[in-house]
Amino acid sequence: METTTAAKLKLLEQNLMAAREPAGAAGIAKRASKGIPSPRQRIDMLLDAGSFVEIGALVRQHGSADALYGDGVVTGRGAVEGRPVVVIAHDQTVYGGSVGEMFGRKVAAAMDLAADVGCPFVAINDSGGARVQDAVTSLAWYAAMSHRQLRMSGVVPQVSLMLGKCAAGAVYSPINTDVLVAVESAYMFVTGPEIIRETTGEEVTLEELGGAFNQAEYGNIHHIAADERAAFDWARKYLSFMPANCFDKPPVINPGMEPEITDSDRELDAIIPDSDRAGYDMYDILLRIFDDGEFHEVGDSAAHNMITGFARVDGRPVGVIANQPLVLSGAIDARASDKAAHFIRLCDAFGLPLIFVVDTPGVLPGVEEEKIGVIKRGGRFFYAVVEATVPIVTVVVRKAYGGGYAVMGCKQLGGDINLAWPTARIAVMGAEAAVSLTQRHQLAAVPEADRPALREQMIEFYNTTVSTPWTAAERGYIDGVIEPSATRLEIRKALHLLRDKVVRQGPRKHHLIPL
Repeated sequence: METTTAAKLKLLEQNLMAAREPAGAAGIAKRASKGIPSPRQRIDMLLDAGSFVEIGALVRQHGSADALYGDGVVTGRGAVEGRPVVVIAHDQTVYGGSVGEMFGRKVAAAMDLAADVGCPFVAINDSGGARVQDAVTSLAWYAAMSHRQLRMSGVVPQVSLMLGKCAAGAVYSPINTDVLVAVESAYMFVTGPEIIRETTGEEVTLEELGGAFNQAEYGNIHHIAADERAAFDWARKYLSFMPANCFDKPPVINPGMEPEITDSDRELDAIIPDSDRAGYDMYDILLRIFDDGEFHEVGDSAAHNMITGFARVDGRPVGVIANQPLVLSGAIDARASDKAAHFIRLCDAFGLPLIFVVDTPGVLPGVEEEKIGVIKRGGRFFYAVVEATVPIVTVVVRKAYGGGYAVMGCKQLGGDINLAWPTARIAVMGAEAAVSLTQRHQLAAVPEADRPALREQMIEFYNTTVSTPWTAAERGYIDGVIEPSATRLEIRKALHLLRDKVVRQGPRKHHLIPL
C-alpha cells in the first residue's frame, strides 16, 4: 500500500470521483434513459450557484465489499438567496434511492443539522421506498427519520419536492413537511397498482392511483410544477417569504413603496359588480392590495373556491386567505376548509400575519359534502383561526354570510382589525334564502301572479336594511367601512399597529381538534 502523501491524495481523488457517480456508467445510462438530472444537479438547481457543501459523500454500507458510496442519497448544506438551508436528494441510480441503514443515518444527521442550526430543510424525493433486502433495518431508519420531523415541525420550514415515482415509506415523510411540490410527471402512493391487484383484485392505472394531479385533488400536493426547474424556482420563492426558523423574522423587501393611493388602487372602486349574482375574479383584487402585485399561491391545484398564498405588505410577508367568487360562488366546502386550515397553521407557526379577503355565501350545502365530513373539516378551519396568535386583518368586499362570515377572520374568532367595503353584505344568509325562509307565509297569502313582484320587494328591503355593512359597523362587529381604493394602505396601517402583538396561550399539553 502506498503511504506517501501524493498517493493518499490520489486515492482521495479516486474515491471522490467514485462517490460522485456511485453506479458508474450504468447509473449515467439509467438517468439518460429516464431523462432526469443527477441528484447533485438537482441540488444545484435549488441552491445559489457554488454554495453546496456535501456531507457524507464517502458514506457506504459497512461489511459489504461492493457497497456503493452515498447509499442512495446526497446530503449537504448550501444557501438560497444567501440564507442557509439543509438539503437532501435521493439518488435513483443507487439501490433505486431506497432507504438502508447508512441512507437513514445520513438523512437523520441532515435533519438534526437543520434543527440545530435553525434553517430550512428541503428534501428532493425520487425513491422506491424501503430497501426490501435490509428488512427491519430499513423500517427502523424510516421511523427514526420520521421521529425527527417532530423536532423540526413548526420550528424550521420543511419543503418536499416530489420528482419521480415515490411509494410506501417514501411518501410518509414528505406528507408531514410544510409543503409538498410535485412535477407533472411525478407519482406518489402507498402501494402500487401491482400490489393492489394482487391483494384486493382492484384494477387501477398508475395515473389514477398516484398521478400528481389526482394527488393534488386529494389534498396531498400543494403545487404542481411543469418541470423540475419550475419546481425548484417555486421552492426558492416560497422560502423567500419564510423566516429561517420560528424564532427569526422573515426577509423584508422594499418597504415604504407607494405610500399614497395609486391609479391601480382606484380601480378597486369599480371592481365589484352592481348585481350580487355577477361574478368577478378575486385575483384582480389581490393583485392590487399587496406590494408590487406579487402573490405566491399555495394549493393552486385544488379547491379553487378558496385562494391561499403569500404576499407582502410594506415589504413584510403575510399569508392571504380569500374566497374565489368564480368557483362555487366562493362557497366553503370540505376541501377548501382543509386547504385554508393547513395554510393558517403554517403561517401562524412561522409568525406571518393573516389577511382574509371575504366574499362567500357560506358553507356549500349538499349530501356529498355531508358524506365527506364538511362539518368536521369545517371545524378544523374554525379551530385554526381560533388558535392563531399572529395579527389578523379581515376585509369583507362583498358577501359574508353565515358560517362563512365567522370562519373568514371575524373579530369574534380572533380577528384584530375587521374592515368592510360599502359593497359588503353581512348577514346570516343571502336575501333570496332569507325571504324564502322567513316570508313564505306572507308570500302564500297573496295571489300567485303578485308573488314574484312582492318577493323582489322583500329581497330589496332585506339587502338595503339587513344585509349591509352599516348594521355590523353600528354594533362594532367591524372596525370601519372603507373606500376600496384605500384598502392597501389601510392593511398597511393595521399591520403596523399590530406588529408587536403577543398572545400567550394557557398551559396545556395540546389542543384537541376535530380529526
